Amino acid sequence: MRRLASAVLALVALGCSHGAPTPTPAAATARGVVDAGVPATKLVYPVARTVDVVDDYHGTRVADPYRWLEDPTSPGYPEWIAAENALTERFLSTIPDREALRKRLTELWDYERFGVPVREGSQIFFERNSGLQNQSVLYVIDAPRFEPRELLDPNTLSKDGTIALSGIAPSRDGTLLAYGLAVAGSDWKEWHVRDVRTGKDLPERIQWVKFSDVSWTPDGKSFFYSRYDEPQASTQLRDVNYFQKLYHHRLGTPQSEDVLVYERRDQKEWSFDPEVSDDGRWLVVRVGQGTDRRNRVYIADLKSKVRTPRPLIDVLEAKYAFIGSQGPVLWFLTNLDAPKGKVIAIDLRHKDRKHWKTLIPESEDRLQSAAAVGGRFVLNYLKDAHSDIRIHRLDGSLQEALRLPVVGNALGLEGHLAQKETYFSFETFSAPPAIFRLEPATGEFRIFRAPQLRFEPSEYESRQVFYQSKDGTRVPMTLSFRKGTTPDGNRPVLLYGYGGFDIPLVPKFVPAWLGWMERGGVLATANIRGGGEYGEAWHQAGMKLRKQNVFDDFIAAAEWLIAEKWTQPSRLAIEGGSNGGLLVGAVLNQRPDLFGCALPLVGVMDMLRFQKFTIGWAWTSDYGSSDDPDQFRALRAYSPLHNIKAGGIYPATLVITADHDDRVVPAHSFKYAAALQAAQGGPAPILIRIETRAGHGAGKPTSKKIDEAADVLAFTLRALDMPGGR
Repeated sequence: MRRLASAVLALVALGCSHGAPTPTPAAATARGVVDAGVPATKLVYPVARTVDVVDDYHGTRVADPYRWLEDPTSPGYPEWIAAENALTERFLSTIPDREALRKRLTELWDYERFGVPVREGSQIFFERNSGLQNQSVLYVIDAPRFEPRELLDPNTLSKDGTIALSGIAPSRDGTLLAYGLAVAGSDWKEWHVRDVRTGKDLPERIQWVKFSDVSWTPDGKSFFYSRYDEPQASTQLRDVNYFQKLYHHRLGTPQSEDVLVYERRDQKEWSFDPEVSDDGRWLVVRVGQGTDRRNRVYIADLKSKVRTPRPLIDVLEAKYAFIGSQGPVLWFLTNLDAPKGKVIAIDLRHKDRKHWKTLIPESEDRLQSAAAVGGRFVLNYLKDAHSDIRIHRLDGSLQEALRLPVVGNALGLEGHLAQKETYFSFETFSAPPAIFRLEPATGEFRIFRAPQLRFEPSEYESRQVFYQSKDGTRVPMTLSFRKGTTPDGNRPVLLYGYGGFDIPLVPKFVPAWLGWMERGGVLATANIRGGGEYGEAWHQAGMKLRKQNVFDDFIAAAEWLIAEKWTQPSRLAIEGGSNGGLLVGAVLNQRPDLFGCALPLVGVMDMLRFQKFTIGWAWTSDYGSSDDPDQFRALRAYSPLHNIKAGGIYPATLVITADHDDRVVPAHSFKYAAALQAAQGGPAPILIRIETRAGHGAGKPTSKKIDEAADVLAFTLRALDMPGGR
């Protein structure tokens, strides 16, 4: 089974002297801020005490007065969190439509949802959520009966629905299922193995796995996976993660007896994503380095006595994603000398580069994924940020391009070369995913599962526009709204962006966004640089010393929306999560006059210390590091935490984070919110919403998603002075 490369880590400084902390109660009151929307509501921010901490970066001294908010054992830490949540709840409780919004969002979330099926042997595995279940349930179809039966229900594993199914890997004959569980949104996974026929678990318990799936050997007796050393219990959500190791596990043996297949004690940043070829001959290891999209490739011959992976590609020059193999010939998707991607063949009998063969050359569109299934190559391209699926024969020649229903986004399209079919989901900004079954040999595809909806997607439309950024770059943006909506200079607009890590912003159905459009709002999604919409050149244009291009693109999107009479600053909200939270924080500092509301979600806000926590070091491939003098200056120039101006007039801002986020640790949002509250010179509220028993987003229970969405939408209605918010 082809899998997405999970070793590509995450959707997100120097020595210092610590002053003695002052044990001021965190919940003590400070100056009041009057909410202009409701004169009777006076916000009194909790005091976030300051400490005398100053770091020296290449001769530049930078204060970090809220350093204590990085450490959960600091005096006053839980009291400050409790006080901030209480203040946010008090404010939100004054918004008249909050409960009505929660009710309507519950209705919009209540639709049947399906995951993309995976077929192994005669079994078809897929996830289904009846609508409001906190976690989706895993089902299996035993062909040829084609009647699904429940195989694993994560909702039975915890009372609050915070244990999530975080990955599945059926054995090649479909009789066993390896499955990963994550608790409270953490990136840590624990893998188990279930007998598909009986539904009973084997004794297997594989712990301390992050950013790795498992890959079975064809006989179903063992699998490969990668893990980290066991962390300290008290700091496992904060400590940096280095030195991932590749292991081989045999069923029926304890994890302590797993064979260490490969490690690099001289390369603490390397990660190992293993995949066994369809014929069981080759172990192909994607050797990653942080979130750098470039990677190395190591190979082991599993039929040889020596199974240690050896370098096939041992230079960090391009992306290589294993597609499949036929005998000694391995196929890869790569952007080597092809920034938008191509398909190549490497014959292991003639590994020299001069013998590499290009099967499918680079096109005008970005090649997002490729699979060898059904005797064909199935390629998923991005054409101006929407999917275009093409089928090629194994000699590289084009068979056909699929006629997709509308402009949207497709995901899935995995399988084995000998399988007859593959599956994919397809969604738009106004319609949730439907699942299709595709036979690559004929190009025929039909619906496998589709949700029954309580709203009509045809009442909404999406329109792609293009605008010019500050340097003249042409940037696409999609506007979505209820049909009949026209520019009037006063429309409430939610501008959403990401712009990083080669990740494209594609059509996606989000119930909260539909709730926004139902109330007359316009959704604008900007495909800014740094993302993966147009290949590696587009990505690199928003990296490291060029990161300001990302912010310029987003600001230009806002200016276009105003110039084209869609909205005005007081009616314009901005939103982004993770790297997108950084985006919102940065542009808020640079152009606070341009927006009426800001929603930074689980954002990377301290650009000088992000590499100090969990997997943050991996992001230096995109951001750079404060350890480098030139990169420090670039990071310091836009870091959301370090560019807040005392007395500045900032728009209404709701910061979102969670206590179990071990991807972007909540200290980013804590320090940012404390600093922004202290600096605010205007009347608009600066609030932070801190979710408990939740992480960066993956695995969050449906009930928590609805509560958070209702609060965010209610806050936005109030900030933009919309009906129901006053």
